[in-house]
Amino acid sequence: MIEGRARVEEWPLKIPFVISRSSRTHVDVVEVTISDGTFFGRGECQPNSRYGETSAAVCAELRHFFDAHDHFTRNDITSLESKAAQNALDCALWDLRSKCGGQRVWEVLGQKAPKPFPTVFTLSLGAPEAMADAARLAWADGKRQLKLKLGGEGDVLRVQAVRKAVPDAVLVADANEAWDMPMLRSCLPAMAGEGIALLEQPLPAGKDAGLLDIDSPVPLCADESCHASSDVEGLVNKYQFVNIKLDKTGGLTEALKLETAARQAGMDIMVGCMLGTSLAMAPACLIASRADYVDLDGPLLLSDDRDHKLSYSEDYNILPFGAELWG
Repeated sequence: MIEGRARVEEWPLKIPFVISRSSRTHVDVVEVTISDGTFFGRGECQPNSRYGETSAAVCAELRHFFDAHDHFTRNDITSLESKAAQNALDCALWDLRSKCGGQRVWEVLGQKAPKPFPTVFTLSLGAPEAMADAARLAWADGKRQLKLKLGGEGDVLRVQAVRKAVPDAVLVADANEAWDMPMLRSCLPAMAGEGIALLEQPLPAGKDAGLLDIDSPVPLCADESCHASSDVEGLVNKYQFVNIKLDKTGGLTEALKLETAARQAGMDIMVGCMLGTSLAMAPACLIASRADYVDLDGPLLLSDDRDHKLSYSEDYNILPFGAELWG
């Protein structure tokens, strides 16, 4: 018998987090704990309004699932409608299996232990001068890879201002579906000229067929257009990267399949996250240590984190974590 519990937690942010379609001062996550009576496993998800999810609805769905099942496997998880709910429960199952067997999750999977790897640090969408100031502060703090949230009109000025402020930084840009094809064509030369290393999801998901006709000077990364391994075939020749987020895939199990499918298709990997605590980031680290770019800075944006949490080096590499956190 496996017992489960789900609860909503509110975590304040250090400063407001602003992207093209939303702004927030705190993040609501759903924490899941399951137990076989001896050991327990935990997982976390961050329901996203972009996909029609709320923390209250996801928490209610999980509680109903636990009421209806006194034993369940990963195959049963797919009955959950919310991918975020699937993620929290899938990761909790991996954590439980790890603890029951006395092995770390990567040992269960037959993988090598994750090594330290760098993460980007995200700068919220704002006026060019404000983003440049934020970039200077981040650089002074040792953050060498920065991700710029863009939003449409004025994006070239934002990128130019940040590049002038931190000429040696690695810059990734994320438009969060805010552009259209004419804007993409007009902005790409400037993005390349300012040394943007990667451009995430410039066009709305489902409206990116025009990318087949674009010879982009900047590698393009599918985020909202890519959820699961079954999506990869339709992304080839439009994007060069996929952004793997466990809240989109429905957990680590499908995320590993997506990684394999993308690599087999000749695509590169970014591992990203929704806002969340270290508990949400830890499972993604198993893939992130092999990724080309990583965006697991969620805990850095929070005012506080869990008692057992990820550690970051002075140059913002994510360090190996203990089983007290997860897995």
